[in-house]
Amino acid sequence: MTRLRIKGFKNLSDVEVYFGPFTCIAGANAVGKSNLFDAIRFLSLLADMKLDEAARSIRAEDDRNGDVRSLFTNDGHAIAKEMEFDLDMIVPREAVDELGQTGEASITYLNYKLRIGYRESSDDRRQLGELELLFEELNYITHNDAKKRLRFRPSKDWRESVIHGRKTSKLISTLPEDEKTFVVLHQDGTARSGLNKRGTGYKRVARQLPRTVLSAGDADSPTVLCARVELRSWELLQLEPSAMRESDSINQSTGVDASGAHMAATLYELGRTPVFPGKPADPDAIYQRVSNRLSELLGNVRAVGVDVDEKRELLSLYLVDRMGVHTAARSLSDGTLSFIALVIKQMESRGNRLLCMEEPENGIHPRRIPAILDLLQDIAVDVNCAVDEANPLRQIIVNTHSPSVVQQVPDESVLFAETMPTWTPGRKTFDRLVFRNLPDTWRSSDNDDEMIVQKASLLAFLRVPGKRRESEDARHESRRVVDSDYVQPLLKL
Repeated sequence: MTRLRIKGFKNLSDVEVYFGPFTCIAGANAVGKSNLFDAIRFLSLLADMKLDEAARSIRAEDDRNGDVRSLFTNDGHAIAKEMEFDLDMIVPREAVDELGQTGEASITYLNYKLRIGYRESSDDRRQLGELELLFEELNYITHNDAKKRLRFRPSKDWRESVIHGRKTSKLISTLPEDEKTFVVLHQDGTARSGLNKRGTGYKRVARQLPRTVLSAGDADSPTVLCARVELRSWELLQLEPSAMRESDSINQSTGVDASGAHMAATLYELGRTPVFPGKPADPDAIYQRVSNRLSELLGNVRAVGVDVDEKRELLSLYLVDRMGVHTAARSLSDGTLSFIALVIKQMESRGNRLLCMEEPENGIHPRRIPAILDLLQDIAVDVNCAVDEANPLRQIIVNTHSPSVVQQVPDESVLFAETMPTWTPGRKTFDRLVFRNLPDTWRSSDNDDEMIVQKASLLAFLRVPGKRRESEDARHESRRVVDSDYVQPLLKL
């Protein structure tokens, strides 16, 4: 995803964000940094679920009644009636969906627009309304436009390795007809798929559709299928120590999931997979690569491997330190488990193409924060060289409120999230979220001065919770109960 514009979603009333391979969103707690992640996850879920189902899967803990209106911007005067998404994304040239259908994209750089509204319930017995599809469009981005839209200035080799195909017609379009709005899925068969046809796949009344048209992409519309697979692969990584400590079944499907579970099964499968076609697999070499990377990051690592319990058909991860001490995953620290999970993620050549991670510094010793940030940036694609198996197309977005994280990532990767008071028609102020960037980076080239923030003020904002009033006297610094504000007045009585 190289660009995302959002309107009407939570406190993202109207924001546009450009992304590079690695993006760090910094800001104080409770400003709404996580709302951007919610919007990204919502788009991912919409490629797989019905509209209402996807909406209720987003931060459901905030809304026990299941009212989908909680996702729409509420400025204190009125709740927005629509939410809108407009994003540019690079999709895989070939993709296989969950049913085994294969598609080859006719063009890989796409623009996707989606507008969703809220419809009041017509059933008196049902108090809550539902979402309805208002507009959907999937269109191509030409090679000439790609140079302008890729703000982070990738190399020519990188650009040519990921942007394929030629100018074509729209893949999904919305059009008014007979006082109704229709969404049309167009076929774009390719020679390889044996579908040398282009035309209308199907045409439906927008408000009658329970889900997006993109979520129905199949082999008859291979580019749409590739776009759906791309969106479905986006993931919010929330590593859970309890999940990372669990053993796996020997028949467990592989892939480290969002919680960090299935590390043992994934590493075991990587060890059984030949690195080069025609040559036998070499588990020891794979385990040694993981060990070497962890040794670079943590220092005290000699080996990492998988114990196979054939009787119980269980796989268990273990680590051996430089003193030869063998430690099972269930006894490793939270921080060490996080490092192992991310290193295995890095080794997976397939899988998630966009990973969001909240506060990567959590559970990590302060001295290890530079190492976890280096690892995350290494997982992201290197845009200075062509994409291949050694440099897979992956993107990382993290958010943080830690000054130490901001100090240790490149300036060009930082976006500063803060709320800006805005007057509503009801003469109330609404705190909408904005994203500012640091000066003299590719992000600041087309921005006005209002969207620029100096790093010094950013670090100060993150570090200082507030200044003490000059009138406060020195006893406020005391830890004695007798000196506290609520005891002193009683002593005078």
